[in-house]
Amino acid sequence: MIKQNLSEGRIASYQPYSFVDGEGVRASVYFSGCLFNCKGCYNKAAQNFSYGDILTSERIQAILDDIDVAYCNGISLLGGDPFFNIETAMGIIKPFRERFGNKKSIWVWSGFTYEALLNHDNSLEMLTKIDVLVDGKFIQEKFVPNLAFRGSTNQRIIDVRSSNATHIEVLEYDYRA
Repeated sequence: MIKQNLSEGRIASYQPYSFVDGEGVRASVYFSGCLFNCKGCYNKAAQNFSYGDILTSERIQAILDDIDVAYCNGISLLGGDPFFNIETAMGIIKPFRERFGNKKSIWVWSGFTYEALLNHDNSLEMLTKIDVLVDGKFIQEKFVPNLAFRGSTNQRIIDVRSSNATHIEVLEYDYRA
């Protein structure tokens, strides 16, 4: 179950120009809070909902300003888990879409599967606003070093826009590896 009420509106960290969190150059926002507690999680501190700083409107504006350069391809939302922080995540997704439309992309990482998110009303709006979902819990036994954009082979890179439009799950997002 997606428990939106646990969120304290915090982000664990922010990296303005990342080359590893999705395709191209991206602004990476790491949300605070996750209940999955995956063995071998690379970001254990971000599992705590009280970790990090409150995501203020001023911080959101600064992030959007960072993205508003020609070489930045979009924003990546990681964690923690953004789907445990839907209200906070939407606080940046909505102004992002207002400012950039579909000219820049939104990638999201979540321990929830795409199918689980489709079955929860409170996650549907967020799904309609994102471009790519890297779904599934990190499973240490399925870890593969240098796996593009994910940590374990069970995780999928889903082209959410195409999947939502066709009502057919489009697994491999067509990225340049």
